[in-house]
Amino acid sequence: MENVIVYTSTNCPHCRQVKSFLSDKGVAYEERNIEQNDEYAQQVWDMGMRAVPITVIGDTKIVGMNKTKFDKALAAME
Repeated sequence: MENVIVYTSTNCPHCRQVKSFLSDKGVAYEERNIEQNDEYAQQVWDMGMRAVPITVIGDTKIVGMNKTKFDKALAAME
């Protein structure tokens, strides 16, 4: 399975939803907190995004908590 990356910020309820959703599905992910690391914040900026959570699954970028898109992207990876 490819790497799953979740860009988060510290007090972000949607970020927590995404992380618990992935954990419940047994999906390992790398969390990148944009408040704790300027490089991660720059990566988000470079994607043309201005808000977290952003979840990168393969070539798919999902903004926010969207179960339909998560299921589709995760199914495509298997």
